[in-house]
This record gives sequence, C-alpha cells and structure tokens, in this order.
Amino acid sequence: MKEPRVELTKKNTLNLAFWTGAWVINVAISTFGSLLLWEGNTLLTVFVILLNFLVGIGMILANIRHLKGLDELQRKIQLEAMGIALGLAVVAGLSYSTLDQTNIISYNAEIAHLVILIGVTYMAAILIGNSRYR
Repeated sequence: MKEPRVELTKKNTLNLAFWTGAWVINVAISTFGSLLLWEGNTLLTVFVILLNFLVGIGMILANIRHLKGLDELQRKIQLEAMGIALGLAVVAGLSYSTLDQTNIISYNAEIAHLVILIGVTYMAAILIGNSRYR
C-alpha cells in the first residue's frame, strides 16, 4: 500500500500536468488561431486570449496545490528552482530587452526566448537540486 503523501503528490502532479497542458494548447490556439483558423475575427481572438488567461489562473492554482502537497525537501527543491528561474528571468530578460532597445542586437527581443530560458533553467535547477539533496 502506498503512503497517502505519495498518492497526493501523484494526484497533484497529474492535475498540474493537465492544467499546464491545457494552458500550452490554449497559448498555441490564441497565438496561431487568428493567423490560421479565424483570420480577422477580433471578437473570437479576444475571447480565446481571455480564456487563455483564465486557464493560466487554473494552472497557477494547480501549481500552488502541488507545492502545498509536497514534503519539505521536495518543496525546498521546487522553491529554490523557482527562485533561480525567476531571478535569471528578470536579470537576463531586462538585459536582453535593453540590448534590443539600444539596437545592440539586430533582431527583436522575443518573449519566447525568455520563456525557453526560464524552462531550461527551472528544469536544470530541479535536476541539480534532486542530485544535491538525495
């Protein structure tokens, strides 16, 4: 028989995966839908973007629930990884934006680049934290 905390963590992780997947799909629909599916329909575009915002709130709440269900060590690893990813995002994002604004780089700074940096940093910090504490 599995421990109740393990079952709760599994349930919360699946719930977080569902909300994250729903949000990613909704981001894709809100980004590409107006270009490929419903060209020029501003009302539908606004509706899908609003839906994306609401699904994003659901993902945030699922993340909070997930964190609350973790044991102390897992929570510590997650929070450290989030702190590192947030810190790097702010520092690198502002530097990247400044490079664009001052025309040091010849292309536009895109938020997608920052999102990729955050994701890679977060995953690396989770792996490093797990190897350090376990």
